[in-house]
Amino acid sequence: MVGAGVFVVWGPAAAAAGGGLFLGLALAALVAYCNATSSAQLAARYPTSGGTYAYGREVLGDWWGFLAGWGFVIGKTASAAAMALTVAAYLVPQGWWQRPLAALAVIALVAVNYHGVTRTAALTRIIVAAVLVVLLGAVVLLFLGRPAAPWTGGDPLASGPLGVLQSAGLLFFAFAGYARIATMGEEVIAPERTIPRAIGIALGLAVLVYALVGAGVVGVLGTDALASSTAPLLDAVAAAGATWAMGPVRIGAALAALGALLALVAGIGRTSLAMARNGDLPRPLAGVHPVHQVPHVAEITLGVLVSLLVLAVDLRAVIGFSSFGVLLYYFVANLAALRQAEGRRHPRALQVLGMALCAVLVVTLPWQSVAVGVVVYGVGVLGRLVARRQESSR
Repeated sequence: MVGAGVFVVWGPAAAAAGGGLFLGLALAALVAYCNATSSAQLAARYPTSGGTYAYGREVLGDWWGFLAGWGFVIGKTASAAAMALTVAAYLVPQGWWQRPLAALAVIALVAVNYHGVTRTAALTRIIVAAVLVVLLGAVVLLFLGRPAAPWTGGDPLASGPLGVLQSAGLLFFAFAGYARIATMGEEVIAPERTIPRAIGIALGLAVLVYALVGAGVVGVLGTDALASSTAPLLDAVAAAGATWAMGPVRIGAALAALGALLALVAGIGRTSLAMARNGDLPRPLAGVHPVHQVPHVAEITLGVLVSLLVLAVDLRAVIGFSSFGVLLYYFVANLAALRQAEGRRHPRALQVLGMALCAVLVVTLPWQSVAVGVVVYGVGVLGRLVARRQESSR
């Protein structure tokens, strides 16, 4: 959750909402909380790989599960390629070796995942600790630095409801990584207790980090300058008079993107495993390593696919449809939690609110993102229909 988004999302969010940026952050946190409680409740009842794909199948039926799983795998594969390219862009701002470096980052993290979830968790702890140290240092510098004005947050209502909703969508997707915790259900000790606690604690800490960083960059740059910034934290540190800290911030951003990529590889691999077990993806992807107990076929396939993508195209500007898929994924999670009969932990009102907010954020997405999302889902549905018909005929 504390990935590359915390270093870059403030510019687009400020452009959408202006002074309503923090209203957008509060709304994003509310949506995330509703979704997180639904994911945690379902994970405690169904501790299996696949996350909402598995929960949708158990509670709502096969097609609901497929819609959630397909959106997660396709959208997050594009996000993984974007994260790899972000790592390379921060470490090597220019040069032909950016793409090979991005592919090398993918291969290295797939290798870490291949050797077991304990190694994935260990590397994640190291990356997150380093990123949090960088962010804490940057926040201190921003609060002690030289702001452009005493406070230039602007009118929080000037952009209107649509601007606040758009900023909420951007900020929500920046830290919506808690569902990946639920995809690890088969590899966690006492998942019915551990996963809900992990989701709640992680979400709370991520929202706190975002609030501190957001207050720092807005206080130094103001929303107008922030809206035009492509590297808000770097620009804010420079404006605060701490240009010497730009190097560490750049390294921290690259590490944060690596951490997000590591979590994506683990989450996509487990969801692909669950889908392949049920024939919703090619069945060979369901292979589990006899020693390391990880979905090694799915992860190697993902590594090859993402490496080819980063070598061929730049997905950072064309992954808007992944937002469409993630919102549908969480809509299914909330609906499944609403219909869950046993093991309930949270009131149904939270799940209804989560569904409604996911639907509202969908309609505020750019129409291009919605159109691409519909086409991608259409391809997935058609492929599943053809595969089912072939199985029936056999």
